[in-house]
Amino acid sequence: MSTATAPAITSPLLRLLPRRSDYAGLRRSWPRDLMAGVTVGIIALPLALAFGVATGVGAAVGLVTAVVAGAVAAVFGGSSLQVSGPTGAMTVVLVPLVAEHGPQIVYPVAVLAGVLVVGAAVLRLGRLLGYVPWPLIEGFTLGIAVVIAAQQVPSALGVERPDVENSAGGAVLAVGDFLAQPQWAVIGLLVLSVGLTAGLPRLHRSLPGSLVAVVVVTAVAEVTGAGATTIGVLPTGLPVPALPDFGTLTGLLAPAAVVAFLSALESLLSARVSDGMTDAPRSDADRELFGQGLANIASGVCGGMPATGAIARTAVNARAGARTRVAALTHALLLAVVVYAASGLVGRIPLVALAGVLLVTAWRMVERHTVRAVLTSTRGDALIFGLTAIATVALDLVVAVALGMALAVVIAVARMAGTARAVPEKVTSPEIDGDEEQALLARHVLAYRIDGPLFFAAVTRFLAEVAATADVRVVILRLSAVGMLDASGARALGEVVEDLEERGITVLIKGASLEHLRLLDVVGTLRPLVDRGHVFATLPEAVAHALTHVGVRAPG
Repeated sequence: MSTATAPAITSPLLRLLPRRSDYAGLRRSWPRDLMAGVTVGIIALPLALAFGVATGVGAAVGLVTAVVAGAVAAVFGGSSLQVSGPTGAMTVVLVPLVAEHGPQIVYPVAVLAGVLVVGAAVLRLGRLLGYVPWPLIEGFTLGIAVVIAAQQVPSALGVERPDVENSAGGAVLAVGDFLAQPQWAVIGLLVLSVGLTAGLPRLHRSLPGSLVAVVVVTAVAEVTGAGATTIGVLPTGLPVPALPDFGTLTGLLAPAAVVAFLSALESLLSARVSDGMTDAPRSDADRELFGQGLANIASGVCGGMPATGAIARTAVNARAGARTRVAALTHALLLAVVVYAASGLVGRIPLVALAGVLLVTAWRMVERHTVRAVLTSTRGDALIFGLTAIATVALDLVVAVALGMALAVVIAVARMAGTARAVPEKVTSPEIDGDEEQALLARHVLAYRIDGPLFFAAVTRFLAEVAATADVRVVILRLSAVGMLDASGARALGEVVEDLEERGITVLIKGASLEHLRLLDVVGTLRPLVDRGHVFATLPEAVAHALTHVGVRAPG
């Protein structure tokens, strides 16, 4: 390989690698980063265990995922605040796979999904998130906040988690179970956890409300013997890395593609949400994909499940005052230390303490003024926001985003079509004399200047006007102001030309750009007009030709 081609090949990869600027300001922020990492680690511990159990692969696999994927994504990812690990959304995708193929399926799927996400990073597909509309992001965030809160209801009330997939439905069933057998001591611990988490930062921003809440509630539960359910027994070690068995590779590609899509989507949305929570440097979408891809590969090799950026833990990290990726790395290292040194102590933390912390986090994720702004902006934006939020709660994240994007595309197309106008213009010619001849020209020749994007709706809008004009013999379509023309618009324009000519009206095209002429020719719209000599570069040329069709002759 020549040295001339080497930089071109390596530079796309170099831009994805860690750099010194990732830790800018660490000398000042390291105390807050360490405290935030500890806080997130405590929050992430029960979640990692719970997601591992819920997926069907066991608590140890969930914890391995949080440690390995969390550390790799923290180093290589594109967000300063992102915290990665197993998530509820990923659990929904993995449960049917594990039920059909067994727990071993998660390891090769994680590796393959990671390879696909790394490929997306190299191809710079992370920038596609820029096309996701703001109302969809806000609706997604609101829906996630509701799901997070709903997931905490069973632990908050001290009841068993109902065996249902939908978090909102599970929350309703949990409330029913609590009312049947109330545990008021657990409610007292919940109030204490929520009060400390929400109240201490109001007294002073530097107070780690969530960490203090966990410690205090644990102590109170131990002293009073409240009987709250605790985290329980933890695994005491991490497995040795090993390449998973890929078996029939072709059978793994489809589930790996779904996992890769969800990992990329949730990670990018989580990073984007975190960008709005603090003044930390904004995330790099392509680097975030690269980091998440490597995190999934490492997780699968080390015996973990697929991972993604976790909105709940990322939000806790941001709210706890983190400024650099040292916080996320600390969270992963803390979980590793817990596995080897403090599993017995951490196992005594009541789940209700963590539920209170996450309930406050869910509440803080929703910016009330932002929701109000979206709902009062336009009807279309409010519909996108509402549909995405409802679908996130009622269905799942992938479906919610798909529905929101589909509605956003429809609304965007409708709005763009509405900006297109066909403006009628008076036709005159310096080549003819006399008011009577000019009036005859104006009566029989009609010119339309089409402004804006040329969609089917815009093309057909003025057809009724032309048909209603009694004596029109020639229509000149001025296309020089058309900003965008697609195949559908070109086809619709051809149908309009055919309809007008069937009525005996001659159509002339004027001022189309070379790009638009090429598209019109490919679609077939332009060919009949070219054959008749009805395509012109300037308006005077088109008007001069129109004179031959209306019986008006220039002098001499």
